[in-house]
Amino acid sequence: MINPYIGHPSQLGGVEEIRLIGGKGDGMRLFQLRNGAGLEMTVCADRCADIYRLSYKGDNMGYFSPSGYVAPSYYDDQGAGFLKSFTAGFLTTCGLTAVGSPCTDDGEELPLHGTIGNTPCERIYWDEDEENYYIRATVNDSRIFSRKLVLKRTISVSKTEGKFTVSDIIENQGDTESPVMILYHMNMGYPLLSENAVVEVASVEVTPRNDHAAEDLDTWNKMLPPTPNFEEQCYYHKMGQEGRASIYNPDIRKGLTISFDPNSLDHFTEWKMMGYRDYVLGLEPGNCTPDGRDVMRREGKLKFLKPGEHIAYEITVQLYEK
Repeated sequence: MINPYIGHPSQLGGVEEIRLIGGKGDGMRLFQLRNGAGLEMTVCADRCADIYRLSYKGDNMGYFSPSGYVAPSYYDDQGAGFLKSFTAGFLTTCGLTAVGSPCTDDGEELPLHGTIGNTPCERIYWDEDEENYYIRATVNDSRIFSRKLVLKRTISVSKTEGKFTVSDIIENQGDTESPVMILYHMNMGYPLLSENAVVEVASVEVTPRNDHAAEDLDTWNKMLPPTPNFEEQCYYHKMGQEGRASIYNPDIRKGLTISFDPNSLDHFTEWKMMGYRDYVLGLEPGNCTPDGRDVMRREGKLKFLKPGEHIAYEITVQLYEK
């Protein structure tokens, strides 16, 4: 529908493709989206179509790590080398055959959080209809003599409210069964995150990852100010019939709610990191924990895709002001 009040559709909202110049992010392709209702996001075409910047009505929602933008050519897949290029942003995808701690499983050495989050899209483009903007991407996670998985991602952004959905389909295009692991590493940052933020998770049971986390189990939902030498704490939340987590900060009168199907994304990790400049809260739906593929296999929780099979996952984020 033509609007006679404007000269070009981008006057109100839209998607623009840009490239970074300089630094470790030099040359990276980004899609910058504005929906005209206060939501702005940056999607990285060269790293799994992940969402790096996210803001709502002028306030930042996500966490941008000290690493900054890092092109995939700098990726180190040895051990915990992932951290050298962990931009974090609002969403970093972990997987597709390894999530969490580095380990050796079934004779394969697996790096921290897998490789998909440092993999460029094979194809990516945007389009729109009357209600939404769409960014559609295909990411190839295949190797010779190894797995042949393909991730097809659609990010749908409402034109009229602060709402978007990430819809993923993972397909096994090989001739052998493959493990499939995914963790939506969603990272809350200042000013959404502060010691005054109210965090709620619709869990029926909360389990600390280790003894250190157990020391503060009773205050898993209480945020702290940036604390020097803080040691990260992780909590595993068991959901009931509803998959939901939210954070609201009265200081800026804004918040967001993450919704998902707990039957398919049947694990939820809270990553509480209240450090100095390393100040981030991870609210992370997934089909696994971040303990490593060897642990998931040993516990009988590792999931697989047979040749030709596919699986779909979806997460919706609602941003709001009150």
